[in-house]
Amino acid sequence: MRRIFVCALAIASQIVLISCGGLEKPQSEPYYAGTAPPRKQEFRWSNGRMPKNLDPALAAVPPETDVIRAVYEGLTELDTRTLEPMPAVAEKWTVTEDLRTWTFQLRNNARWSNGRSVTAEDFVRSWKRVEEFGAAATNRELMANIVGFEIRKREAVPAPSDLIPNTNVERGPQSPFPMPTRSPSTTIENSNVRSGFGPEPIFFGVSAPDALTLRVSLTVPDKDFPKLVAHPMFRPVFDDGSGLATRSVTKDVVTNGAFRVASIDPDGIMLLRSENYWNREAVKLESAKLVSSKNAEQVLAAYRAGEIDAITNAEFEPLALKLLEPFEDFRRRTHAALNFYEINHGKSPFDDRRVREALAISIERERLTEGEMDGLTTPALAFLPFSGDPTTRIVHDKERAADLLEEAGFANGSGFPVVRLVVNRNDTQLRVARAVARMWKQSLNINTEVVVKEPADLEIARTAGDYDLIRRNVVYASADELMSILTIFKPAEAPSRTPGAAPQTAGGVEARPAPSPSDDRETPPPAGGVDSTMTEANAVYELWAIPLYFPTSYSLVKPYVDGFEMNSLDAPLLTQVSIDSNWQPK
Repeated sequence: MRRIFVCALAIASQIVLISCGGLEKPQSEPYYAGTAPPRKQEFRWSNGRMPKNLDPALAAVPPETDVIRAVYEGLTELDTRTLEPMPAVAEKWTVTEDLRTWTFQLRNNARWSNGRSVTAEDFVRSWKRVEEFGAAATNRELMANIVGFEIRKREAVPAPSDLIPNTNVERGPQSPFPMPTRSPSTTIENSNVRSGFGPEPIFFGVSAPDALTLRVSLTVPDKDFPKLVAHPMFRPVFDDGSGLATRSVTKDVVTNGAFRVASIDPDGIMLLRSENYWNREAVKLESAKLVSSKNAEQVLAAYRAGEIDAITNAEFEPLALKLLEPFEDFRRRTHAALNFYEINHGKSPFDDRRVREALAISIERERLTEGEMDGLTTPALAFLPFSGDPTTRIVHDKERAADLLEEAGFANGSGFPVVRLVVNRNDTQLRVARAVARMWKQSLNINTEVVVKEPADLEIARTAGDYDLIRRNVVYASADELMSILTIFKPAEAPSRTPGAAPQTAGGVEARPAPSPSDDRETPPPAGGVDSTMTEANAVYELWAIPLYFPTSYSLVKPYVDGFEMNSLDAPLLTQVSIDSNWQPK
């Protein structure tokens, strides 16, 4: 509590000093810190504490992922504004019509920091290394769709076939996706045969037909695979990665990115533009200093004193955020994470899709985010914060919600059981749950029992199915739609049929056109047949969970810094950053 007070008091006192000089009406200062720009192309960035390692297989969150993106380069990078894939080590790529086989053509001038060429075999070896790491590899489920990739010693990521009604594809016992075996009709160009995992050999679906060609075979189609491989985990490591064996930060590591580690000290890491980077001339920064920080007060003071050019990954308290909000160098972005209520849709009456939609569209999310969440979150009108598809949204419509509940046999809530809503012990989550319960009562005339549990007990209740709705949250690691949706839904959650009537596009859930069901409770698969991948549109249509809100992330960036774009994935690129040494306040 003292730290919160000190941080807020420091900001408030600085604001007073800015705006209360003299007897005239104070002029508001546009920037929290409008110090003069440095005279050289050096970017000083505070992105949290000192990184623990420089291993792409182990990096999960900033600051590690920030350093990985700077010193390693993968097949692709994501445009920091649009999150669309851009060429990196791969200069181009193609895909088969079924979206299962991706071929990446590597550029012939990509180099490691020691001058050796980056080859397709580097990627094959590095991705196999992630598999061999087992559960120690963070986010390894992102590779689960690669043919032959084993998920061991950790809960498996579900296959899209588990999430789509009437799909009869059988899963193997270890892999979350169907595993192909050798047959005359199955050809995978790969000499890397793995054995000992069953009666049939299992193929690893990543091969290098030549030094500059990488071919990847997927179990199920993925239109966003080039987005997925931009994730730090897919970046290659030199040789067998033995230089990373200490799992600590060292300047001797061989990398292939635009920057290399030049020095390390208790204050942070110094990066220098790599002499061997293939696109070195396009990189404007000569160096980047990643400044470690222990607390928000310390980093704010350094930022205001002109010692730091940007702050990310800092734990600002709500009061401090409100005080920083008016300044132009303060930025807020929707974060790639979701808070939602999972529905026990195998239990009556929640097995009726009309009931699920009624519950979903009777929640006024704007009231939750502005009221109960103090404006520190954004309404989740869908499952993904980065999809931007206006045709698939959950629209507040209490009249339609009441009609749907009546169609399901519960006119004005009559006969509807008390909803058992389970949440974790947290003041904010309790306020949100009570607010949602009031909305359901006002719109649908149904009652809710809010059950509060400790985190460990919450997971026990979920596993046992002892809930009607239960609060959950996930963090999305990539902009890949398939893998993001699979972060939410697990195999046991998939119904064999799609209960309830389909939504109308006039209100409520804006999804695919309504089919003509033969039964009020049983709806055939979506128009066009069974989908081969799990999409956000399917998730919104089925509503096995109710999205509530997205958290937000914050940064402070000096006005003379160009190209430093934060996004929902918190994935800026230093290759796009430069310092405008001629900047002056307007």
